[in-house]
Amino acid sequence: MEAYKVWVRKNRDLVRSLESLANGVTWILPERFANSEIAPEAVYALLGIVSSVNQHIIETPNDGHSLASKEQSIPWALVVSILKDVEAVVEVAAQHFVGDDRKWGFLAVTEAVKACVRLAAFRESGYRMLLQGGEVENEEEDVLEDNQGVKTNGVPVIYPVNGHSQNGHWITSDGPDGKPGIISKSLEGRAVAALNRFGQNAKMLSDPTWMSRLQPSPVPPVMEIEKPTFATIWSSKGVSGRLFMLGEAVHIFRPLVYVLLIRKFGIKSWTPWLVSLAVELASLGIHSHATDLNHRAGKVHQLSSAERDELKRRKMMWALYVMRDPFFASYTRRHLEKAEKALNPVPLIGFITGKLVELLEGAQSRYTYTSGS
Repeated sequence: MEAYKVWVRKNRDLVRSLESLANGVTWILPERFANSEIAPEAVYALLGIVSSVNQHIIETPNDGHSLASKEQSIPWALVVSILKDVEAVVEVAAQHFVGDDRKWGFLAVTEAVKACVRLAAFRESGYRMLLQGGEVENEEEDVLEDNQGVKTNGVPVIYPVNGHSQNGHWITSDGPDGKPGIISKSLEGRAVAALNRFGQNAKMLSDPTWMSRLQPSPVPPVMEIEKPTFATIWSSKGVSGRLFMLGEAVHIFRPLVYVLLIRKFGIKSWTPWLVSLAVELASLGIHSHATDLNHRAGKVHQLSSAERDELKRRKMMWALYVMRDPFFASYTRRHLEKAEKALNPVPLIGFITGKLVELLEGAQSRYTYTSGS
């Protein structure tokens, strides 16, 4: 396995090219969207799993010196990616063996597992926003603010061990006769100061009392950083933080609620469609309300660029609702058929349009209900 990891890291461009070629070929396999054909879907899922594993290998540091805050026992992002690929095979197999109406029970079990994994990833990340449904780790660095109001990225500002800054110069206590001395920012000033400090250090080394001070002190044992629990996070984040966690939890459970409602009311009912859309809107509304509360309280809470992109992605995923029944059967399919009939007489364009409509109808019946989370 280690040899395979080394090969993937050295040939990452070749690996990605082969993956793209293989995934493209699977879309033109015969009987790709046939109800009785499981093998093409299994091949596509297997390629997706291999692609996810390779991507995880490429993105994982191989120097063995990763930060403790980024270490985790289980790669949750990889697990979520694998589950999404496996779910397509589960749906095709269930549809083949038990029929369209009873397949939703198997999908509900799969969505429940996905929700649990996403909750674990949400907790592992310190209750940060899940990116792309948990398939991408949220590695945003906390922006800290020091005592002088200077924002940093968690990297401490290095000051002189024995002084402070004033008017662009370092004020130290190692000047002549122990009085404060000014070190210029110029190269000559720093060189003279270094020579003076060297001479004083030589005097100190001749004193036995200073020699005893220079003996290395025992290094204290490294304390393992304990991860904050849900109770501590809940109590420390305040109202806005709690609303953010609630909105993220609502977003995580939305696919499970949708599949359970389809299982109960049927795919042609408007109830699952409307409830799922309402849950999407509620999740976004809770996130927006939490941000507004932060501004009203005078707290500066800025989403990272990745989190802002994630909110935009979630809004774009609302377009999937036009591909979900009963909206698709009532409105979308009718317009697709009109477009196909209008462009059918045109050479080449009519053929491409027919193939595109065929692919859309095949994907609509299988992928749009559990996507977008």
